[in-house]
Amino acid sequence: MYGALHAADHPDQTALVMAGSGETISYREYERRANRLAHALRRAGLRRGDHIAVLSENAPWMLSIEAAAERTGLYYTLVNSYLSAEEVAYILENSRSRAFFSTTAKADVARDAARLVPGLERAVMIGAEQADDPWETLAAYIGDAPDTPVEDEQLGAAMLYSSGTTGRPKGILRPLPDAAPSQALPVMAFVVQLFGFRPGMTYLSPAPLYHSAPQASVAAAIRLGATVVVMEHFDAEQWLAAVERYRVTHCQMVPTMFHRLLRLPEAVRSRYDISSLEYIVHAAAPCPVPVKQAMIDWLGPILLEYYGATEANGFTFCTSAEWLEHPGTVGRAVLGDVVIRDETGDECPPGTDGVVWFRGATNFEYFEDPAKTAENRDEDGNLSTVGDVGHVDADGWLYLTDRQSYMIISGGVNIYPQETENLLATHPAVADVAVIGVPDEEMGEAVKGIVQPAPGQEPGPDLERLLIGFCREHLAHFKCPRSVDFVAELPRLPTGKLYKRLLRERYWEGHATRIT
Repeated sequence: MYGALHAADHPDQTALVMAGSGETISYREYERRANRLAHALRRAGLRRGDHIAVLSENAPWMLSIEAAAERTGLYYTLVNSYLSAEEVAYILENSRSRAFFSTTAKADVARDAARLVPGLERAVMIGAEQADDPWETLAAYIGDAPDTPVEDEQLGAAMLYSSGTTGRPKGILRPLPDAAPSQALPVMAFVVQLFGFRPGMTYLSPAPLYHSAPQASVAAAIRLGATVVVMEHFDAEQWLAAVERYRVTHCQMVPTMFHRLLRLPEAVRSRYDISSLEYIVHAAAPCPVPVKQAMIDWLGPILLEYYGATEANGFTFCTSAEWLEHPGTVGRAVLGDVVIRDETGDECPPGTDGVVWFRGATNFEYFEDPAKTAENRDEDGNLSTVGDVGHVDADGWLYLTDRQSYMIISGGVNIYPQETENLLATHPAVADVAVIGVPDEEMGEAVKGIVQPAPGQEPGPDLERLLIGFCREHLAHFKCPRSVDFVAELPRLPTGKLYKRLLRERYWEGHATRIT
């Protein structure tokens, strides 16, 4: 988030614009805010290696706080803004944050969370006009701090948390290099090269900024002196409008957004000029082959795909041309080497599903949790995994199957529900879908579909039979749902990731284990 070098030569250029409100921040103002906050952090006694946390909707001050932390050698944690007070409090305590920044839009949750963390040193409410103990206003916190750089500028970094879809969120810590903030972390150079970023681009961020991919992409764009357009919330038609209005060149998205764009009427999609787009990067979840094919057919071969976790323990990557040659792949390794291992730790042959491990990029650790860190390493500490399942072909192209923890074991057969979800997502009667394992006295687990019907579709037995029959036309019967439940909306994180734990808990309540 270091824009000082660009601000010196281009102070009046737009650094940030909010797509909804139109609020615009120049590089001069961005630099001024970052420096004043950096002085305030130093004055509050924070030093290299200390931690702060931010709970905010997509908003300009969020980026200013990040920038200030990156100039003062701090770790900053961007908290999922949809968490409950108890979940936020856990992260505040677990991260050992000495200062907590929030906004009036998130005030209710922030206040409740702060009350649960009695040792919290400072709490700052952005947008508040007066103090409300223990909260102080941002103006009071900054005070008369100068807008020049602090004398001891040091590079800080994000310490983000895993999403918690498989348990308690975990802080992902990497060593801070002894470097000036003008020297970006090595991963930033990697992002710039891989994603086709360039000086002078206009980058559109349609996802929540607390998530790792938007955070890293926006930070890299600012370092390049780009103009960053931030959507407060994703809306398919508003995304098209923002691309046209700001002549967006680069964007990072998730497959859920593709689904929503493709479901717009053709008359709406053709209404907007989006010819300025050079690259769209996507990740976070496997993209169904028909969906990605439709996006390439519409926009051309401008989609870049990568696979990698917040842990950044390894990455794969593919261009549109490579994907078209290997439909369904998430790419070949570009950081670390991919190793597929079975349950005994033996390497799987090409084409055989197993747990995805990476070799050669294992410098992360889970904050103050050596046991959890060890769980994600092999016995020699040379390989690391985040528990995804997949296989590689003979040429090294990786195909994801599912999260290891989402695997369904029915009658002793391992079933990875992603394939069934991808198929059901293509049915016109389905707006959104999840497939999970539910208790079954005979089989241990049974495959269940949970479907959000498309507008105009009547949920009930007829639709259930239709969807099960559709699956059986295309998949082996043991992979198909034995039953389908209907819901008004599936619980997804704002990043598009399905919150499967919440769905499963409804069906497994009262069961001590997943063995019946």
